[in-house]
Amino acid sequence: MTEDFTQRLTLSRHATDRRADLRTRPGLLEELAQDARTRVIVLNNGKALVNAHALVTFTLEQLSAVTNTSEQEIIFLGVSTEEAPNEPVGTPFLAVSVDESVARVLAPDAENWGDLRALGHVLSDRDAGLFTQALALANWHRSHTHSASHGHPTIPVHAGWVRQHEDDDSVQVFPRTDPAIIVLVTDEQDRVLLGNNAMWEGNRYSLLAGFVEPGESLEAAVIREVFEESGVVVTNPRYMGSQPWPFPQSLMLGFTAQVAAGFDPENHVPDGEEILSLKWFSREELKASIGEIILPGKVSIARALIEHWLGENLDHEDAWLGRQS
Repeated sequence: MTEDFTQRLTLSRHATDRRADLRTRPGLLEELAQDARTRVIVLNNGKALVNAHALVTFTLEQLSAVTNTSEQEIIFLGVSTEEAPNEPVGTPFLAVSVDESVARVLAPDAENWGDLRALGHVLSDRDAGLFTQALALANWHRSHTHSASHGHPTIPVHAGWVRQHEDDDSVQVFPRTDPAIIVLVTDEQDRVLLGNNAMWEGNRYSLLAGFVEPGESLEAAVIREVFEESGVVVTNPRYMGSQPWPFPQSLMLGFTAQVAAGFDPENHVPDGEEILSLKWFSREELKASIGEIILPGKVSIARALIEHWLGENLDHEDAWLGRQS
């Protein structure tokens, strides 16, 4: 892991102290509701209100004018460690998800609701971190309204960081994160291997990636996923860095790996299910292909790995705004 690479990881940036020590404080949310400094990030359908490349925040009083906040699932995100206009260091932040009717009242123009995958790289460190954190937690709440073990309804407690059974506070569910590896594979000529995913346009290419399986190390997952998706045997997995990817709840762990000695890199075979085609690119070939192929957006760790290998930044910008889950 190098500082040069980790600085490229857009969604790993933050300027907030999460203050986990406050989450179990009795009456915390009521206390913050009375604090004039408290600001709320509003989410709707996986998007947040933005203006001039900055998050739009509200006071709870402003939000209460358009929706019953007592009926909303409110999440405590922490306090800021970076100053913003009218929001000094130490500003407490909350997150709330609203339905379409409330969203239209807050901002009728759909263009004001920004997607993190398209805007993450232009937000400040503070706003990128808050948006990422809020979206990850909102997605978790949305998918855990009932217990997986008993099917009972769950309710949020501990300022939005735990869900528990309505009738049994000893049964608790905590936020989950799914680890996934993503790999920049190179051969002896230092070419990079890119694949086209079945969910994408035919000319969109990215790095190979996949979820870590139970009982599996990260390094083993790298070797297995590359082979399963491409038929290429790799060795020497090297960890580069990580960033959250809340679509809906992943943590992307970036690696590099080399084609194993004695394996012909041209003997690649896409699995035909996830990966439909594979191509090797030299640095010159990749730069010459811009416009013909679409690369990962600037927010993704795939883009960071490619640009780190390339040795320069690319002007190309085209985020893939596919399904949240």
